[in-house]
Amino acid sequence: MNIFSFFKKTIKTGHDSTVDSFELMQEGLLKSQEADNEVTTTLSISPEWNISKEQEYVLKFLSNDLPPLKVDQLSLSGIDIDEEQNSGAWNVQAFLRSSLDRPVSLGKVELMVLDADETILAAQEFDLSEMGTLPAASDRPWIFKFEKKNVLNSLMPTSDWTLSFNVRSLVPHSLDLDPSWSEALPEDQIKALEELITELPDLKPRVFNITGFQADIIKDGSLAASVFLRNANTRQIQLDKIPLEILDASGNQVAKGSFKLDSLIVKANSSKPWTFIFPKQMININNPDLSKWTARIPK
Repeated sequence: MNIFSFFKKTIKTGHDSTVDSFELMQEGLLKSQEADNEVTTTLSISPEWNISKEQEYVLKFLSNDLPPLKVDQLSLSGIDIDEEQNSGAWNVQAFLRSSLDRPVSLGKVELMVLDADETILAAQEFDLSEMGTLPAASDRPWIFKFEKKNVLNSLMPTSDWTLSFNVRSLVPHSLDLDPSWSEALPEDQIKALEELITELPDLKPRVFNITGFQADIIKDGSLAASVFLRNANTRQIQLDKIPLEILDASGNQVAKGSFKLDSLIVKANSSKPWTFIFPKQMININNPDLSKWTARIPK
């Protein structure tokens, strides 16, 4: 895809979104005396790009029309969106901007297309290192292609939209302990759960997953299955009821049931441990092999 075959219009239909650099780069906070200073960014064209004079004129026009930034900010300035007729993908034209006084290279981060009400229309992870190093106080044009599977709204916006960083996607996946667990568990067990979280496979964005970590047949013959309720969404999830089945090492169904959870909240980008008790009458197998087992929502 020719990146600059898209930048032909000088009319900007999108808005700007801005974050302080430390939110994306884990760097120091702004110096208070510099916080209100304004920085005008200039167009940055990679030496590896071969563009025509006409394309360069359009890009300079768009770049010169961008508003100043505060010191140490990163910004996404939405220009226009084109929809691929065959694939349904959205090609979002935008400038990545930096008001830092030094070159910057970013890594993977989820970007979102928002409408005027800040409803998420599309969301996808991008590796911004592919854009190369952004010089100090500069802006660089790019096409962010949102695949159709990541487009959440079939109606493509033609105005009043924003391309935004999902800063939460950069926050490490964390342990979300319910207060009842925090009070009952000793510190060493809490640390063990935190370590276990880091060893689990990464979840894809906007996925909810159940992962078991301990299962035992208790004295009354019931099955106690402890799982992580894993939320890779950017917002918290409320669970009022959940169906669940347990499979043994051979893939046979050990137990199946439905549980009321009384509005259990799983925070964004976190895993909450929870124990489900299957009464003896729900267990289908005597002496199940739980050396390896699976917890899942029944198909």
